Amino acid sequence: MTTYRVAQVATRNGPFEVVEREVPHPGPRHVRIAVEACGICHSDDLFVGGGVPGVQFPVVPGHEVGGRIEELGEGAQAGNWNVADRVTVGWFGGSCGHCTPCRQGDFIVCQNLKVPGWAYDGGFGEYMIAPVDALARIPDSLTAADAGPMACAGVTTYNGLRRSPAEPGDLVAVQGIGGLGHLAVQYAVAMGFETVAIARGAGKAEFAKQLGAHHYIDSTGATPVAEALQSLGGAKVVLATAGASDAIAATVDGLAHRGELAVVGVDPDPMRISPVQLIMGSRTVRGHASGTAQDVQDTMAFSALHGIRPMVEIMPLSQAGEAYQKMLAGTARFRMVLTPDR
Repeated sequence: MTTYRVAQVATRNGPFEVVEREVPHPGPRHVRIAVEACGICHSDDLFVGGGVPGVQFPVVPGHEVGGRIEELGEGAQAGNWNVADRVTVGWFGGSCGHCTPCRQGDFIVCQNLKVPGWAYDGGFGEYMIAPVDALARIPDSLTAADAGPMACAGVTTYNGLRRSPAEPGDLVAVQGIGGLGHLAVQYAVAMGFETVAIARGAGKAEFAKQLGAHHYIDSTGATPVAEALQSLGGAKVVLATAGASDAIAATVDGLAHRGELAVVGVDPDPMRISPVQLIMGSRTVRGHASGTAQDVQDTMAFSALHGIRPMVEIMPLSQAGEAYQKMLAGTARFRMVLTPDR
């Protein structure tokens, strides 16, 4: 029996343990991927903590996967996939194809979305099985450690900006410059927006400048965030990447007329936004969910073209628990990435 290793959590919020499993074979329209890198996302905590319905333990998390196809299941060649193709699998891990959103072509909000680490074993292992509709091709210029985070953090921020009403030259603010935000600032600059980075502390101003931001707002400073944005003319779009409802809500009055607050940072607490704040300036609030495999491929192509890369800290699979805790503690800069020990 040929075996491989995965890092799994056997019980809700339990410790990570590395175990041996029999190498699986892919079913129809599925492939087996030899994982070369897998990012650790804060939303993995939803699965490790059993915070969403249907999670079954043991859980193998991981939805920021970069690797190579090692085996094709029946019918997998239909998408022109071949053994040794370099691919990613992200938050979009496949769709059902028959619910109303899918029938309308809106696959990312599939009512039966197959998120890796939830619907099936994710990328915290040496191999994983994934459906072909979840696959995105990695450009030659991106490493697996670059590409993995692009399949979730990257596509979420890239898509959030390109689906927004902002046009080149408009003032666009990125709230938070962590795992999501440090990519969002780079994308906003490359898209031609006058870019504002918003974060806690004056000490992050230099980092924001390194990312290319034209302006920096310290959310802990004497000037309220909304007032600071209005002094710049008001933001056409605020992309909220940090999961802090109060901090997100504090940006609303900084929007220009008909401005949009696009929310991608997750926080279970409600946002305190009054109808008056929205009505008086005809402002909108939009929740944005990641992107399909094609969106991931678009994100990687744009990133390769503009030299945009995630900042990652790489640790071996055998230290998955330690890497996961660094992610939770916010001590990583900025994306923890696991690589197989092989």
